[in-house]
Formats: sequence, structure tokens, C-alpha cells
Amino acid sequence: MPPTAHHVVVVALPEVLPLDLAIPLQVFGSWPDGPYRLTVCAETPGLVPMGGAPAMSVEHGLACLETADTVIVPGQAEPGPPSAAVRAALAEAAARGARMVSICTGAFVLAAAGLLDGRRATTHWLHAAALAERYPRVEVAPKALYVDEGEVLTSAGVAAGLDLCLHLVRKDHGAHVANQRARVLVTAPHRTGGQAQYIDLPVRPGRSGGLAPLREWALFNLQRPLTIDQLARQAGVSRRTLIRRFHAETGQPPMRWLLEARLSRARELLEATDLTVESVARRCGLGTADNFRNLFKENAGVTPSAYRGTFRLPAPGVSALARRLPG
Repeated sequence: MPPTAHHVVVVALPEVLPLDLAIPLQVFGSWPDGPYRLTVCAETPGLVPMGGAPAMSVEHGLACLETADTVIVPGQAEPGPPSAAVRAALAEAAARGARMVSICTGAFVLAAAGLLDGRRATTHWLHAAALAERYPRVEVAPKALYVDEGEVLTSAGVAAGLDLCLHLVRKDHGAHVANQRARVLVTAPHRTGGQAQYIDLPVRPGRSGGLAPLREWALFNLQRPLTIDQLARQAGVSRRTLIRRFHAETGQPPMRWLLEARLSRARELLEATDLTVESVARRCGLGTADNFRNLFKENAGVTPSAYRGTFRLPAPGVSALARRLPG
């Protein structure tokens, strides 16, 4: 271990998520003679409860933060306010110049310490609204994989923590070292922070009646050039009523919901079929190939080809999914 090794301190709080904790340990800790020195600490040394796993024995306390170059806070199963001691230790480390990092719901801890005030930040998309509501001075970016604000960095859930940790290695030691580390970990070498989290189709479950039949009809007719007037006629309501009820039931305007449904279908086809970009665009009602590429990159942060390269399913040829979809 080099005498000037960069000291990474991972703060294990109660109900820490095992995978969120393991990611920085794997990236920065299992690196023989590497440029990092890693320590895990807890508010109180001893057994720390883990979310969905046996308790973990932690030897060091918060005093480790006094020598940290980078502090990483993994997520917790139930993000709650940290103690005053934890908040103070994190704030002091940041004031001293340590780089502050969170994975998943660890963003709630950094926010409680005041470290995200006036900054962009992200967390797992399931918790993004709660983060924004609880800490209104934080500019929450709910779709980002990770957000780099210089000395404060946050990531979305689970695997996005790996993207962020490799981003830190890339910042510290360049792309070659980061790519070597990625190969050891058998993962993609680089996903940009602006790449979007991949979120389920925007249909809210559990509400019967209303416009649910219309939305189901629209999903099977995505290849058609649907308009608000056509949707209103299909539902048997006025244009104004459609817009009002659609927003009440889905939280979105009709055309925004329709665009996200089309992009979600496009992601399915890119993952599961060999269809060309032109064919995917046509089947999803997204216009020309160029229009599709622009819309997809604007909303997902990557091109359709880059998305397919990352998420392509192994089965060759046109899948059953593509055969049963209209268009």
C-alpha cells in the first residue's frame, strides 16, 4: 500500500443495504497495492444491523472521518434522519475538504448534514420524490444515474453506485486505470451520470375504471400517430375532460404519458430484438429514425445503439415480443 494512498472511509449506518456497502468495498478495498486505503466505520463500533442481512462487525468509529480523503455513505433500507453526531462528523469532513459521496438513499444522510443544499443530487427513483419533499433546498435529479458536483457526488440505487465508484477512479487516475478496474469487476467501463435510470412503464396500478381502458388501448396502438383529439374520441369524452382526468389518474399530460410509453416500448425492442432503429421507431410511433434517436437520447441520456449495446438480451433473432407487437 503506497504511503500516500487515498483514504476512502465508508460509513455504515444502521440498516445499511448490503450491496450498497459492498460496492465501494469491492472497488476501493480489494485492490492489492492499489492507490486507495479503505476503512469502514460506524457511529458506534461493534455490530451494525444490515437491511435484509446478518449484522456486520465494524471496528472503527467516526474518528476515521478526520483523515478521510473520500467519504462514502451507502444507502439504508429505510432512509431516516441520522444522529447529530453523524451529521456533525460529515459536515466537519466536508469542511476539511474531503470528497463526499452517497449511494442510493445515502443521499438523505448527506442532505440531513446540509451538504446537498443548493446542489443537484440524485437517489433511487423510488425515493426521489421523498428526498425533494424532505429537503426542498436540494435540486433532485430523479432520472440521473449519478450527479457529480465536484466535491459532492450522489448516485442512484444499487448498480448505479458501481458506476459512480468507477467514475471516481476515472477522475483520480484516468480512463485506463478505471477501465482496468472495470474489467476486474466484470462490468461496463463507463456509463455517464447523465444516462437515465431505467424506470418502469408509466402506468399507475390499482385504479379501476376511469381511463384505464383508454391507456390499455393506446399501448396496443403506439404505432399509430395518436393525438389528444383521437384519444378523447376513443374515450368518449371531450378534449378538456380527457386532459383533466388523464392528469388526475396518471400525474401526467396525455402526450407526455404517451411519449414515455413509446420510449418504454422502444427500450423493450432494443433489448429483445434485432430490429433496426428505423423499424423500432416505426413500431413505437416515434417518427423517423433521426427523430427517434434525438428523443431517445434526450430522455435516456444515451443513443439507441448505446442502450442496445448495454442491455441487449442474449437470444438471437426477432423475439416473440416483436412478433406479437403491432406494426
